[in-house]
Amino acid sequence: MKVKTECKRVLTIRKTFPVFLSVCIFLILLQNNMDTDVSLINRMENDFTLKGFNIRLLDNLEEIEENFSSQYNKTYIFGTNTSTRSKECTRKLPDAIIIGVKKCGTRALLEYLRLNPNIKAAGPEPHFFDRYYHLGLDWYRQKMPKTHDGQLTIEKTPRYFITKEVPERIYNMSKSIKLILVVRNPVTRAISDFTQAVSKGEYNSNVTFQSKAIRRNGTVNMKWSAVNIGLYINHLKRWLKYFVMENIHIVDGEKLISNPLQELNAVQDFLEVPREISGNAIYMNASRGFPCILKQNNTPPYKCFRGSKGRHHSYADSKTLTKLQYFYKPYNNGFYQMVNKYFSW
Repeated sequence: MKVKTECKRVLTIRKTFPVFLSVCIFLILLQNNMDTDVSLINRMENDFTLKGFNIRLLDNLEEIEENFSSQYNKTYIFGTNTSTRSKECTRKLPDAIIIGVKKCGTRALLEYLRLNPNIKAAGPEPHFFDRYYHLGLDWYRQKMPKTHDGQLTIEKTPRYFITKEVPERIYNMSKSIKLILVVRNPVTRAISDFTQAVSKGEYNSNVTFQSKAIRRNGTVNMKWSAVNIGLYINHLKRWLKYFVMENIHIVDGEKLISNPLQELNAVQDFLEVPREISGNAIYMNASRGFPCILKQNNTPPYKCFRGSKGRHHSYADSKTLTKLQYFYKPYNNGFYQMVNKYFSW
C-alpha cells in the first residue's frame, strides 16, 4: 500500500514538474527583463519557492500557472505596463449641456471649460434637440468629440432653453444629465440680442431697439424674441417639469466677465471634475472690456473671442430702459426664488 502511494506521488511529480519548471523559468525571465509586479510575486512566494517547492501544491500548479499568466497578461503587454498605455477614444452622448441663454456668455463659458483637460466640448452647436431630433441619437453622438474614459463630454446650444419640446427630449435621453444655464440682466441681454441681429443685417437702418421693444400703445412687446427670451422664469418652468434644480447649475453671465475664475470653479464643482482652470490663463482685454485666454506654446499665445464680444451695444433711450426694467422686475424676482439665487437686476 505504501509503495503504491509513493509511486502515485512520483507519477504526479513527473506529470507536473515540466509545468512547474516553465513557471520558474518564466519568473526568472520576468525578474531579469522588466519591473516585476511585486505584489504578484509575493503571492506566488506564499505557495512555493524557487529553492525548494512544496510537493503538496503540485496538483494545483497548472491552475497556479494559469492564474499567474492571466494576471501577468492584465499587467504587462509585451513588457509594457497597461497603466501607461493610451486608452481608446470613443464618442459618447454628452454628460452635460449648456442649454442657454443666448447672448449671456455661453460661448465664453464653453471656451473656458476647454482649458480643463477633463472636459471635452463639441465644436459647432449641434442643435440636435431643437432642429435635428429626427436624425436620431447615433447622428447626435457623431457630433460629439472623442474622449477617454473619465473625460466629460459637453455641448452647448442656447436655443434649447426656449424650445418647448427640448426638456422632454433631453430627459428621454438621460434623466441624470447635468444642465448649465447662463443668465444676465434681461434688459442688457435684449439689447445685445438686437445689436447682433443688426450686425447680421436682419433689420434695416431705420429700425431701432425702441421700435421693436415697445408697441405703439406704450406696452412692452412680449412677443418679440429679444424680450421674450429674458422671461427666464417662464422657460425654466418647462425644464422643472422633468429635471430637479440639483441637475441645473446657474451661471452669472456678468460675473463670468468680471470674475471668471469664481464662476468656473463653481461650474467645475457642479460637473464633478477637478478644478484645473488657472486664473492665470484668463486675462482682461482692457480695450474691449472682455476676457481673453492665454495659451502656452501657441502662436500667438492668446485667444480672444470674435470682435462681436465686448462690442458697443445699440443705443436705447433711458425711458425705454426704465420701462423694460419695471416690466422684468416681477419675472426676475420669481426667477430668483425658483433658483434660490439672487441677482441684482
